[in-house]
Amino acid sequence: MSAPHTDVEQVEAANTAYYEAVERGDFEELSALWLTPSDLGVDEEYHDPADTGVISCVHPGWPVLTGRGEVLRSYALIMANTDYIQFFLTDVHVSVTGDTALVTCTENILSGGPAPAADGELGPLVGQLVVATNVFRRTGPGWKLWSHHASPVLAENDGAEDDDTPA
Repeated sequence: MSAPHTDVEQVEAANTAYYEAVERGDFEELSALWLTPSDLGVDEEYHDPADTGVISCVHPGWPVLTGRGEVLRSYALIMANTDYIQFFLTDVHVSVTGDTALVTCTENILSGGPAPAADGELGPLVGQLVVATNVFRRTGPGWKLWSHHASPVLAENDGAEDDDTPA
């Protein structure tokens, strides 16, 4: 077993690789970063992969997605409909216990969709603040993503408070 500080560094590297793969739209790299039943030594021919190590993902505003098929399909859809995305991670905290690691962070996201007109320009850039929890599992090849859960941070009300509103 590796030293705790080495584990934290490896998990941080895996977490960074995940966000960079999404930014580049590198579906193959992204797929390789997610846990597979074979990473856990499960023979899918004889065991239901849902019994061990099933992956899950919650994108902001989406229902829970479970299993490699659903999770990876969601990323394919996101990548196909997002021309530009960049993550600025803040408040990153890594905790490692045995073969499981938990990363919490704030995703400061800047993204742009397809151009509204045929001029080829990027659509308007939109900023979003999301908090995320990424769970990793140690495997032979390294740390793999087991679960990603991201929730939007609600913006504060810009208007003045109504005096009739209870405190």
